Amino acid sequence: MGEDRSYPAVRDMVNTRDGVISRDIFMSERIHQAELENLFPRAWLFVGHATQVPKPGDFFSSWMGADPVLLTRDDKGELHVLLNSCRHRGMRVCRYDAGNSMQFTCPYHAWSYSMDGSLVAVPGDLHGVPHNRAAYGGRLEKEKWGLVRAPKIKDYKGLVFASWDAQAPEFDDYVGNFRFWLDNLADAFDGTEAGTEVFHGVQKWRIKSNWKFVSENFLGDTYHGESTHASVEAVGIGPGGKGKRRHGELQNQGGFSKGRMKTSFRLGHGASDNLDYELPYPEFAQDRLTDYFADAWQTRAAKLRAEGRPLGGRGPATMFPNMSFSAGFPRTILVSHPRGPWETEVWRWYLVDSSAPEHVRDWLRHYYMRYSGPGGMTEQDDMENWDYATEASRGVVARRYPYNYQQGLGDEQPSDLPGAVHSHHAIAGEVNARAFYRRWAEFTDGLSWPELNELAEQDERAKPVAKEA
Repeated sequence: MGEDRSYPAVRDMVNTRDGVISRDIFMSERIHQAELENLFPRAWLFVGHATQVPKPGDFFSSWMGADPVLLTRDDKGELHVLLNSCRHRGMRVCRYDAGNSMQFTCPYHAWSYSMDGSLVAVPGDLHGVPHNRAAYGGRLEKEKWGLVRAPKIKDYKGLVFASWDAQAPEFDDYVGNFRFWLDNLADAFDGTEAGTEVFHGVQKWRIKSNWKFVSENFLGDTYHGESTHASVEAVGIGPGGKGKRRHGELQNQGGFSKGRMKTSFRLGHGASDNLDYELPYPEFAQDRLTDYFADAWQTRAAKLRAEGRPLGGRGPATMFPNMSFSAGFPRTILVSHPRGPWETEVWRWYLVDSSAPEHVRDWLRHYYMRYSGPGGMTEQDDMENWDYATEASRGVVARRYPYNYQQGLGDEQPSDLPGAVHSHHAIAGEVNARAFYRRWAEFTDGLSWPELNELAEQDERAKPVAKEA
């Protein structure tokens, strides 16, 4: 992508040293196009959950940046991520959200593809007429004209990710030690590995906001909760009902933020808690739910301690660039799909333990709906923030003034976790946002993978060694 000399480099607009970031990175059409060209086609992106396509022939329609894709399971049981665009004239070969089929036939000119993306027939072939020979002189090389496949795909405990970039690092290297937060999301509440599934259906809605506002919100912005969600706290939307906090923490432990810290990764990921903060599951209004989750916590704690694994890391988090999630209550995945600099399509998946009894599933369904999504009381608060921040920042004068990201600046603490730093500003620290936008700017400017990796390695080498307590 050629550089336009009339504009500054994106990295010059993201001053993480001083904690000042230009509003134009959220408002500019030029920068949005640079994201679509340089970020989303190269990053690892969340596509769906393996339990959405459990059987051969199952498919689920999703997105990777600006491109529609199909998550499929072929007749051998293998997963594939395919560009949902016919190689002939570009028509979507599938217009359904999900289903089961042994092939996709384009409704425009009837090119047909198998579940692994291979081109299996062109018009006439379907009726025994050698159309390939008649229309193409026998020269159509079907093996070269299948649906475009994502060259990299990873099933991480049921969480399915893909990248369009064959040169991208392997998934484990891309996530680094952020994998512990993904483990807490994908494993069951009792610690059973890959013990979750998703409730049927995905909530989808559009907001008049830049997608980065959404990702940033879940990186660890607990600062907004007291003001934004005051009414939600007042009505008692948490698991324990009225008189309990929104996330349901036990009151005798000092509330949601005691002992917590921000965990920031040079690779752009971030979370609002650390791995060593052990917060048991909350009390519930119903005793049998409290008993169920108390048993699950004890089982999990014993299992992880025996393995030498930390028990924390359940709070809100974002995997760079646009997958946000919570591994606690509610347990949910959010992906912010860009639809322009001022519009985002938000998707939410809700997870449940595969072994959960029906009364637990039923309670979680209701809890998820009243908390998150377009009908959720908490998410409605957040959407107003994102929408109005975008609207109020689009003006000519507004865009002359940067945003302030100086909370906790210079107070970052070294971490024993390679690739990460901590901030003990549990409520107001913005270390995660600064790391996120630094990595975002490097991608958006089109730095190569060797350049991206070298910058991260330089910072890791320069990071002070954590001192023992």
